[in-house]
Amino acid sequence: MTFFEVIEVYPGISMCFVVILGLLVGSFLNVVIHRLPKMMERDWAEQCKEFITNQNDVTSPPQGPFNLMVPRSRCPHCGHQIKSWENIPVISYLVLGGKCSACKAKISARYPIIEIVTGVLSAAVVFYIGISWNGLAALVFTWSLIALTMIDFDTYLLPDDITLPLLWLGLIVNSFNTFTDLPSALWGAIAGYLSLWSVYKLFKLLTGKEGMGYGDFKLLAALGAWMGWQMLPQIILLSSLVGAVIGISLIVIRGRDKNIPIPFGPYLAIAGWIAFVWGDTINQSYLKLFVS
Repeated sequence: MTFFEVIEVYPGISMCFVVILGLLVGSFLNVVIHRLPKMMERDWAEQCKEFITNQNDVTSPPQGPFNLMVPRSRCPHCGHQIKSWENIPVISYLVLGGKCSACKAKISARYPIIEIVTGVLSAAVVFYIGISWNGLAALVFTWSLIALTMIDFDTYLLPDDITLPLLWLGLIVNSFNTFTDLPSALWGAIAGYLSLWSVYKLFKLLTGKEGMGYGDFKLLAALGAWMGWQMLPQIILLSSLVGAVIGISLIVIRGRDKNIPIPFGPYLAIAGWIAFVWGDTINQSYLKLFVS
């Protein structure tokens, strides 16, 4: 029996496999979320040094390689190098009691939460789409959105290293009519970018301020490439709803200052994932509401 035949015969095993895979990917996403912005900062510093003649006025970036693989993860408090058994998704956090094994400093609960969320969303995607090449593409889409959501929430950045490959991958995937046809995907990318770009330009013209970043344009373009231009209105409406719910929750529950700007990327990403998985169901329910 082939791999796909085995998982079709034993769906319970397949879902367990997907959840475990999601937990492992979630652990890696924690690294991406933490390190990718720092990698971008190092790259910007190197570019500045090339254009500024007086290098004494520029702080040199840290020496040595720094990427998603090197150096190995360490405790930010004592520098203890995290061992393999201390890096098992969720389990290690529970065994260690949420503390560093060396200095006993508290480890943020965010790490296992991201791992669990990645596992749950991975299982949800496979449940609705199935274990196939389409499901694998949907998993990559989901994992990318999780990384973008957290990076933008932390740093107000949506890295081109994720948004642009995601956009191109959406066009490539839909060249086989996977989730939509290629013309819809192409115009989805174009309309997604231009719609937010137009809002950005109009807002800047009226107020003299920038209301959003270029990363938001690229993210909506990527969502359009994956789902087609037809889903863009739903994504924008959902992002407004998600933004209102999360924004109010942050103010009420966490006491966040309402004057502090909240990045738009996480709302787009969450709305995009909801539309990707349940978009057709939402549209059908909406039409039935008005037809009846």
